[in-house]
Amino acid sequence: MIPIAEQVAQLREQLESHNYAYYVLDEPSISDAQYDALYRQLIALETEHPELITTESPTQRVGGKVKSGFQEVRHTVPMLSLDNAFSDEELAEFNQRVAARLSKQIPLVYAAEPKMDGLAVNLRYQQGRLVQAATRGDGELGEDVTHNVRTIRAIPLKLCGSGWPDVLEVRGEVFMHKAALDKINQAQLERGDRPFANPRNAAAGSLRQLDPTITAQRPLSFFCYGWGQVSDDFKLPACYSEMLDLLKTWGLPINPLASLVEDQAGLVNYYQDLFALRATLPYEIDGIVYKLDRLEGQQALGFTSKFPRWAIARKFPAQEVWTKLLAIDVQVGRTGALTPVARLEPVLVGGVMVSNATLHNMDEIKRRDVRIGDTVIVRRAGDVIPEVVAPVLSQRPENTALFEMPVACPECGSDVVKELDKAVYCCTGGLFCPAQRKRALAHFVSRKAMDIQGLGEKLIDQLVSAGLVAHPDDFYKLNSDELLQLERMASKSAQKVIDAIDASKSTTLPRFIYALGIPEVGEVTAKNLAQHFKTLDALMQASLKQLLSVADVGEIVAHHLIQFFAQAHNLEVIEGLLSAGVSWPLIETPISSLDSVFSGKTCVLTGSLQQMTREQAKAELENLGAKVSSAISAKTDYLIAGEKAGSKLAKAEVLGVNVLTEAEFIELLGEQLDG
Repeated sequence: MIPIAEQVAQLREQLESHNYAYYVLDEPSISDAQYDALYRQLIALETEHPELITTESPTQRVGGKVKSGFQEVRHTVPMLSLDNAFSDEELAEFNQRVAARLSKQIPLVYAAEPKMDGLAVNLRYQQGRLVQAATRGDGELGEDVTHNVRTIRAIPLKLCGSGWPDVLEVRGEVFMHKAALDKINQAQLERGDRPFANPRNAAAGSLRQLDPTITAQRPLSFFCYGWGQVSDDFKLPACYSEMLDLLKTWGLPINPLASLVEDQAGLVNYYQDLFALRATLPYEIDGIVYKLDRLEGQQALGFTSKFPRWAIARKFPAQEVWTKLLAIDVQVGRTGALTPVARLEPVLVGGVMVSNATLHNMDEIKRRDVRIGDTVIVRRAGDVIPEVVAPVLSQRPENTALFEMPVACPECGSDVVKELDKAVYCCTGGLFCPAQRKRALAHFVSRKAMDIQGLGEKLIDQLVSAGLVAHPDDFYKLNSDELLQLERMASKSAQKVIDAIDASKSTTLPRFIYALGIPEVGEVTAKNLAQHFKTLDALMQASLKQLLSVADVGEIVAHHLIQFFAQAHNLEVIEGLLSAGVSWPLIETPISSLDSVFSGKTCVLTGSLQQMTREQAKAELENLGAKVSSAISAKTDYLIAGEKAGSKLAKAEVLGVNVLTEAEFIELLGEQLDG
């Protein structure tokens, strides 16, 4: 039996080894689940034997008492800022200055690293143990954030290996990955809190929490890029890059994109390569840092009063800038969704002149409290559409105006409604709205709708561009001479299209309802509506209560139907279709269904049937007066469950729905047909 103390020591060693593999080597050695299992084992042992707990234990990263404030920390070695270069010419001037001041025996080799967009910190290790962590502050004085830094798994509480100096101050950047920020912001919004503007703000806000348990819940990361005080008796290697390699062996993560480059060509090529990668990286970077690699050269060049002469930051074009929000317009998309668009005072963002930016939706405008007249933060990352991140409240004038979504569509004048379960506002003029035109026309002619063969998207584009078709009823006004005017349209092809249009006039009510393109009304719902109301007029005049009594129709679908048929523009198009000769046979209730046990009942089919196909079973049920739905709910009367019935069967049992096996269904079906 291994002694408890030894078990605890082994678990700690394993966990630190896995942390090293994950954060430093970027080569996970076990899965997250396996790591969590080891972690829970350690917690259990330490709970039973609290006398074995040490400050370096991985379990001591999480939590701690809430601090009343941050203590000041004076940096032993000042944390100076870097000089900046904003062009290749300025970078060349830096390289020339270094070459001019440097002995010719020292090669112009630079250590190049991505400039992380996070929060700079100084970590102090004594005898290999983390004893203090401080923010950069003003370079001379920072804030003690030790309790919070201890929660960051990428930062070792105890250095690995051996050979480290008695005192070692490590400097680097605490940052947050983009995916982690998205997850945190989603949680912020769900709680009604303001989201973080960017990963840098999220990292800074997380590290400066007075309650370390909050920091522990934020997935912060760390890359090391230098050092401060080091014990006098420790002999530094000859090069900066060699010292970084040492830090890596001691358990401190180094950016894997760090590299050595030579002369001006190397400086520029590295910049261009990283600029091309920027948008694809999982974290934000705002430039490149170049440092002369030979420490002898660094010492010879020395410092100005503000920054080292041997290093420079080549900045990327700003991805976030401030500008004036002049107005908010609304664009109508091809699905009818209304999107607010910010009209901005033109500004250069990420090397591109931007005058428009997305505001996402009305809910986001309210959450971010963006107003017309505000100075706003605008972000553009890679090829992503520019977005308004937040207002600059300190710059807000008194005469700002709140934005309100229009009540009428700016394209067609139809009513604008907010979808019940979404943040989206939509135009209800689906058959008439110019913004939705091509989508509505393509849906109308599709195979499961009016099935007009030969009318593909390319031909529809031509017809719309030529002004021959604006709404679905216009298809029935076309003639072959008009089609022959179109590019690459032969006489035979034109006649085929006209014949297909004429043939489509004879359809069914379910197909016609589906062809109208009413939001949320698919094939099954269209069929259920037709079977229930029997006529188009009855459907168009149905009340909310009547619609809700239809199988597969919930509150959202019912509201979409009412809103669609309330628009005069849509009714005009429907009237045009009927006047053009579109018609369908009357739907009659089969005699066999009048006394059926399934008459008026809502049924759902699930699983694999052996004695007939699902389509055959559906047809039999409908012939007996049943309404066949694809979704199960409290309104379902029967669930017919074949083999491998899954979640629908479980849900039916919870809701108390009558469940029939295939054998029971076949037997009951036979009784109805015999009777």
